[in-house]
Order: sequence, then C-alpha cells, then structure tokens
Amino acid sequence: MTNPVVRTILLLTLSNVFMTFAWYAHLKELNQKPWIVAALLSWGIALFEYLLQVPANRIGYTVMSLPQLKILQEVITLTVFVPFVMLYMRQPLKLDYLWAALCMLGAVYFVFRK
Repeated sequence: MTNPVVRTILLLTLSNVFMTFAWYAHLKELNQKPWIVAALLSWGIALFEYLLQVPANRIGYTVMSLPQLKILQEVITLTVFVPFVMLYMRQPLKLDYLWAALCMLGAVYFVFRK
C-alpha cells in the first residue's frame, strides 16, 4: 500500500480541485444565474471534495500533527489555485503569487522541522 503521506497528498490535491471549482467556477460559468443556483451547484461539487478530504485528513493525521496537516492543505490549495486562476479563469500570473508561495514554503519549513 502507498505511503500515508503520499496518499494524503494525492487525496488532498484531488479534493482541492473539486473545492476550487465549487468555490470559484460559478463566477465564470454562472454569473448570470441567481446566486441560489450557483450555491446549490457548488454544494453538489463540494460533496465530492468532502468525500476525498475527510479520508485524506484521517490518513494524514496518522502520521502528521494537525498543524502539519493544515499547512500541507494550504500549500496544496495554493498549488491548485494558481493554475486554476491562470488556465480556467484566464487571469494573468502575478509576482505576488511567487511571494505567497515563498511564504507558504517558509510555513512548511517551520511546521515540519524537528
């Protein structure tokens, strides 16, 4: 069976893809529809996010502390979000994304150091 950290990262990455679409895709695709339509559709997408996120967190918690798991989640979120913004939402890459990524790497260092 795969390493629990690898399984956690894979499940959290897939979970974040669903989460990102649930939270933001309606801004592009449903901006002319009533907010309730967007909310219900987003809720439906979010179900798949939770079906991946809950097992990911349970697996990850067997080998990581809760702060480590949270920082890992945030790094994955940023890793998924930047391509989503650029490729799907067609917004330009900004240098601020690099600075944010460096701050996240700092957070990873501090939370995972021995």
